[in-house]
Amino acid sequence: MPTPDRTSLAEIVAAGRDLLEVGGPSRVTMQAVSERVGVRAPSLYKRVRDRDALILLLAEATADELGARLEASDGTLAGLARAYRAFAHERPEAFRLLFTVSGAAEPLARVSAPVLRAARDLVGEARALDAARLLTAWATGHISMELAGAFRLGGDIDEAFEFGIQRIAAGLRT
Repeated sequence: MPTPDRTSLAEIVAAGRDLLEVGGPSRVTMQAVSERVGVRAPSLYKRVRDRDALILLLAEATADELGARLEASDGTLAGLARAYRAFAHERPEAFRLLFTVSGAAEPLARVSAPVLRAARDLVGEARALDAARLLTAWATGHISMELAGAFRLGGDIDEAFEFGIQRIAAGLRT
């Protein structure tokens, strides 16, 4: 008779995401996750091949959450950028993880759909990808610097972010 399942993949991923936010990727170990879900580490391997697979699952869950938030925004470039920034502030380690995990291209492609739609509305089909990349690159750079505490010259970072959104949107409209 097989033993009953004592944890689920969803619980494992949730535990991994919690650990990620507490201490970054180095805190996400099979041992730490197993302790968090209340099983022995070997039991995790019934659900997750290894730590690399676990990290990829965390990136996929992060992309799904971010994608849902972007879809729930007002659909404008400004609304998308604000939702993107809010997500990064709430889940900074997960935000960073999205751009460092190899194999996360497909989840990131899902996240791009609302950005591509908004860009297409502004510039048309032919340049939508270029416009989406411009906004994403600018917002990711701004947010990454913000999270790292790299803006040290004073001024209001929120106002700077809004200024950037307005300037990019205005430039794309022309």
